[in-house]
Amino acid sequence: MIECVLFDLDGTIVDTNELIISSFMYALKDNGLAPPTREEIIPHMGTTLQQQMRVFSGLEDVSGALEKSYRSYNYEHHDELVRPFPQVNETMEELLRRGIKMGIVTTKIRPTTIKSLEMFDLLKYMDTIVTVNDVTKPKPHPEPVLTAVNNLGVDPRKTLMVGDSTVDIQSAKAAGVYAAGVSWSLKGEETLRKYDPDYIIHNMKDIIEIVERGTSES
Repeated sequence: MIECVLFDLDGTIVDTNELIISSFMYALKDNGLAPPTREEIIPHMGTTLQQQMRVFSGLEDVSGALEKSYRSYNYEHHDELVRPFPQVNETMEELLRRGIKMGIVTTKIRPTTIKSLEMFDLLKYMDTIVTVNDVTKPKPHPEPVLTAVNNLGVDPRKTLMVGDSTVDIQSAKAAGVYAAGVSWSLKGEETLRKYDPDYIIHNMKDIIEIVERGTSES
């Protein structure tokens, strides 16, 4: 029986895809560098901002002007470009009704994580929020998922991690929890399946069925 569901944020329960892609393109161009294409950005989404920026810029130190440009654009255009995904609030309301604990495990920084959750009235459902600020080793390392599990005092074997990225699946499996990939991931269902998730969900409400079954089948 699943007693806890952990969610990635970007691209999983909140559609920040266009905001992230636009922010990277702007930041590189703003600093006189060739901006990456959409196709170059998508495979790296889900890793930390610094990791992605190093790949796209070819630079080791990206903590200065590049990161500042990204965060400035990202914050300014957040409300304009971020969209909700279908059935998210309804699913969380049902999970709450059933007494399922919930949390966020993300590679975002805390301020923008809270901003996105508040925008779509999702913050109230979260019993814990683990951001990149709260861990030493981000996803795909198991630390973020294990931190959430420890915060909530739940059994990893009764916990489900839902995400749109390969690093979500890797982190979940390394932490000993069930892993679900979402079919609406920009990376594509085929890419996620290569990392052997326990489930692929095609609608957010599929999580309710997983909670009811509590068995592993993709």
